[in-house]
Amino acid sequence: MKIAVLSDTHSGPLPESIISILKKVDLIIHAGDICTKSDLQNLQKLNKVEAVCGNMDDSSIRGVLPLKKIIPVGQKKIGLFHGRGPSRKVLDVVKEQFKRDKVDAVIFGHSHVPYNTVINNVLYFNPGCANHCLCFEAPCSYGLLDVSDAGIEGEIVEI
Repeated sequence: MKIAVLSDTHSGPLPESIISILKKVDLIIHAGDICTKSDLQNLQKLNKVEAVCGNMDDSSIRGVLPLKKIIPVGQKKIGLFHGRGPSRKVLDVVKEQFKRDKVDAVIFGHSHVPYNTVINNVLYFNPGCANHCLCFEAPCSYGLLDVSDAGIEGEIVEI
């Protein structure tokens, strides 16, 4: 299964190159800070979407999306949580959220900084942000996950 991963899009427009990818994958996962319900609905017009809310999402999103979820994908389980706090501590916060859960991967956002590392047999994956005006020090990017019975592999795609 091929999954496109976004986070921290903050109601900004997505480049056409990403939109074409979103239409072709099996699933879109968004790790929060979509911002409005209409932004979520626009993603849902492209493909199936799994998402959580982030700290910048308005009440229309907070009313329909959870803060944390675990998504079964075939034989694998993917944890999803936006993150919070200072960028340098986001990974620690995310690890704490899933320390009692049996997951194969954890997708998070919040820092806008791409991250793709396996720690203790769990893939920790942050796609960064795909909107040019919102990226700080990191290049604009999104993520792709390839999920099979053998495992989950992540790829950060710079725009």
